[in-house]
Amino acid sequence: MPKAGFDKLNKRLVDQGEKTFVNPRNAAAGSLRQKKSTITAKRPLEMCAYSVAVVDERDLPDNHWAGLQQVKSWGFRINPEMRKARGVEECLEAYTKLMEKRDSLPYEIDGIVFKVDRLDLQQKLGFVSRAPRWAIAHKFPAQEELTVIEDVEFQVGRTGAVTPVARLKPVFVGGVTVSNATLHNMDEIRRLDAHIGDTVFIRRAGDVIPQVVKVVPEKRPENAREVVLPEHCPVCGSDVVQIEGEAVARCSGGLYCPAQRKEAIRHYASRKALDIEGLGDKWIDILVGHELVETVADLYRLKKQDLVGLERMGDKSASNLIAAIDRSRQPVLWKFLYALGIREVGEATAKSLASYFGTLEAIASADEEALQLVPDVGPIVAGHIRSFFEQPHNQETLEALKDAGVQWQEEVIEESEKPLQGETWVLTGTLSEMTRDEAKEKLESLGAKVSGSVSKKTACVVAGEAAGSKLSKAEQLEVPVLNEAGLLALLRQHAKNS
Repeated sequence: MPKAGFDKLNKRLVDQGEKTFVNPRNAAAGSLRQKKSTITAKRPLEMCAYSVAVVDERDLPDNHWAGLQQVKSWGFRINPEMRKARGVEECLEAYTKLMEKRDSLPYEIDGIVFKVDRLDLQQKLGFVSRAPRWAIAHKFPAQEELTVIEDVEFQVGRTGAVTPVARLKPVFVGGVTVSNATLHNMDEIRRLDAHIGDTVFIRRAGDVIPQVVKVVPEKRPENAREVVLPEHCPVCGSDVVQIEGEAVARCSGGLYCPAQRKEAIRHYASRKALDIEGLGDKWIDILVGHELVETVADLYRLKKQDLVGLERMGDKSASNLIAAIDRSRQPVLWKFLYALGIREVGEATAKSLASYFGTLEAIASADEEALQLVPDVGPIVAGHIRSFFEQPHNQETLEALKDAGVQWQEEVIEESEKPLQGETWVLTGTLSEMTRDEAKEKLESLGAKVSGSVSKKTACVVAGEAAGSKLSKAEQLEVPVLNEAGLLALLRQHAKNS
């Protein structure tokens, strides 16, 4: 929404006695969410096309820039500030010049996006979940304002993280009024040397998330108070613990802590997890508040008569919610794994784990070394997974889910389908028949973990042309070596067997 259109819209809303928008971003989002298209049509919205989706490939250029020029020839608007850049210096030059023009543009922006131009390279780079590896945002420095920390409270999140939140004297920054800002953890508080009563600079990171940037020590009042980590959870009273080497302190109450309980249920029922339609924050609060649900397993024991009569819960609403819960009883494995809320196991990692192991039992019994054979699972994530399945209360919850009739869909992967299971391979040199990434993908599909370094535990090294130090080390350690022809023969043999 252009700045001029935003100003006119707010003026009209004032004249009509309606609530105004705080910034063009919110105004554009609110306009698109309108249920009545006639209202949206009256809003001063503009669209710049930035990508081509489905099109006959014979008509599609081989690069992003040419594709957008073609879109322009079809009559769509594209952003006139776009330019091509080669190399880091030209990218930084484009960033600097656009930042200089920022205030004079007829619309608000918060940064620049760099994209790989060649479509074949975009395809090879692919995506992490929904985020492309071939595009990255470079944000402009956020606007900063001065305010005062009036208090610091500690909130408990879904994973038990105890997070300090600064309660601020309200201040207008980046288009919105800010009264709260996260302080992240005690390490950050010590780094800032933040006290209650301090005058601080705050900004909205990426023009979205409020954060404290720095303290103004010369303005510290005599009665300023040090921020102290509570010994007990502010929600359930359990001990607050902090593992050595971790910045985050956590409530030890687990699923017994009401704050974690609600967040665990909320995550389990969320759209990306088991997608239990209608089970939003309000109903979770009501169900937990009435002690009808303590763990996710209790959702499947709910009956219609338990719900009818609760606040704003009629016969039809109760039936719909019970039906939605029933529909979630047979989730695919990766969605169920993601729904459990294991630390650092997002959608992409859950999919990799499910694809690699095939069953929840195999994942639960795998040691950290075996877990690290899965692409994108490193030692930290492996440790979180191992820790989750070792906790008695998590085992009890999984058993309770089974008893309640939840059956996640598993596909047992026979050992013969993963002939290189447990082996570590290394690629070095240049391959002519395929790229290194393609070779890595094929080896991983056979169960191998592809590493970047050679050790005594390496099962085999694939050496292409101009192989260097890795080949020398393999020979020194007497690790088996295959050339490209040998690799291709191996892949053909396993393809024939499968």
